Amino acid sequence: MSSAELYAAYKTKMQKIADVKYASAVLQWDQETYLPPKGNDFRGRQLATLSEMAHELFTTEAMGALLQELNSKEDLSASEKRNVQLSLEDYTRNVKLSSDFVRKMSEAVNTAYHAWVKARTNNSFATFQRPLHNLIALKKQEADLLGYEQHAYNALMNDYDKGLTVATVDGIFNHLKPQLSVLLNKIKNKPQVDNSFLHQHFDKDAQWKFGIELLKKIGFDFEAGRQDLSVHPFTTSFNNYDVRVTTRVDENDFGNMTWSCIHEGGHALYEQGLPAAEYGLPLSEYCSLSIHESQSRLWENCIGRGLPFWQHNLKQLQTFFPGQCNQLTAEQFYKGINKVQPSLIRTEADELTYHFHVMIRYEIEKMLIEGTISTKDIPAYWNEHYQSYLGVTVPEDAKGCLQDIHWSHGSFGYFATYSLGSIIAAQLYAAIEKENASVNKEIEAGSTATVLNWLRKNIHQYGREFTSEQLCKKATGEALNSTYFIDYATKKYTAIYGL
Repeated sequence: MSSAELYAAYKTKMQKIADVKYASAVLQWDQETYLPPKGNDFRGRQLATLSEMAHELFTTEAMGALLQELNSKEDLSASEKRNVQLSLEDYTRNVKLSSDFVRKMSEAVNTAYHAWVKARTNNSFATFQRPLHNLIALKKQEADLLGYEQHAYNALMNDYDKGLTVATVDGIFNHLKPQLSVLLNKIKNKPQVDNSFLHQHFDKDAQWKFGIELLKKIGFDFEAGRQDLSVHPFTTSFNNYDVRVTTRVDENDFGNMTWSCIHEGGHALYEQGLPAAEYGLPLSEYCSLSIHESQSRLWENCIGRGLPFWQHNLKQLQTFFPGQCNQLTAEQFYKGINKVQPSLIRTEADELTYHFHVMIRYEIEKMLIEGTISTKDIPAYWNEHYQSYLGVTVPEDAKGCLQDIHWSHGSFGYFATYSLGSIIAAQLYAAIEKENASVNKEIEAGSTATVLNWLRKNIHQYGREFTSEQLCKKATGEALNSTYFIDYATKKYTAIYGL
């Protein structure tokens, strides 16, 4: 067969596998939005079957042989060659896991997810502890099967950001933590800004409508996506023309819905910007979760918590909630939404204390995988470190170690990407401002098109062509540098608090 014929066969196989995976993703989305409680068990079976099918289709000997043969061809285009290389890497990794193991993992995740939902409802970690213990045992086994150097956790982090290691993350956190602590201590000694306006009564339906408007403002295409409600806000994609976001609404906390909409909208814009022509192939997939998180944090914080954005959008907010917001100036609103104060909930945390939330989860995960703590130790460790890192007392499990959905999904190795995403976001936004001197004036006038177009050109179009480090360097001219985040945060909060 010619190279063209071989590549066509490869593409057909990969797109068939993608069809199965995305069918599974639809069921997972439904599980977290509309699934009736009695459907849990059969949904778990359906998801396990589809996961097993996708794995079996991808790890056949015939697929391996096809990838090896294609990889040896010299007459493929650059994008074709890169797709094959990445698929071969994925194949080599996935073939280490049996279909039976993949099914067991899917079943364990389904059990853990529903146990987590019940545990949150009952405010009792004990309900979640045993299913989580069983899931972690499988994650340890997965790390051993995949293989790793130095630390088992490296094998799991690699799933979310290729090449990311404990040594790298430890180095970044060790650099970030003392500088954040200095900035936080300076803020503690200054008069606190007022954000009480966020905690009035805001009608649920009106919040929902305003959230839809915010998504439109940043460029979310509702012809290629939708928003729904869920316990924990998330984004999922079935292709770049069908991207789903969710939010949650608290009638006594306007910030809960607002910035989860913008945050998830940032994720969704990335998914909608990936190349449709590469459907089912690596170049249609996101680079890494660190890069993915950089997209959501850039929109949520650099723009959505920026003064220019609200100099334009506050007027519309006041039409939705005249009684609550008519007396506010854009400057007052801006300061209030950027209030820095240690808190319990990661998704509601300010930009500075947020990283301590991530560090605590990262430390727990490392120790769970290396076996220095067990699942029964999680609440005590969590509560102790929220006190020592943030000075807050955890009153109950629902506001403590049960607040995140990630462990119930088996997503171990994920949390560090949240902090990395914030760091990358600051570096990307500095590059945007450098290349487009008028960008903040444009945002103040109501247009975020320059930002989205820059991201489409420099991030979205490349899919998985580059690693996070390579893509960051290509987009900004230098490797990941946490100094950009520190400079951004120092400038921003010096102005807000008069440091």
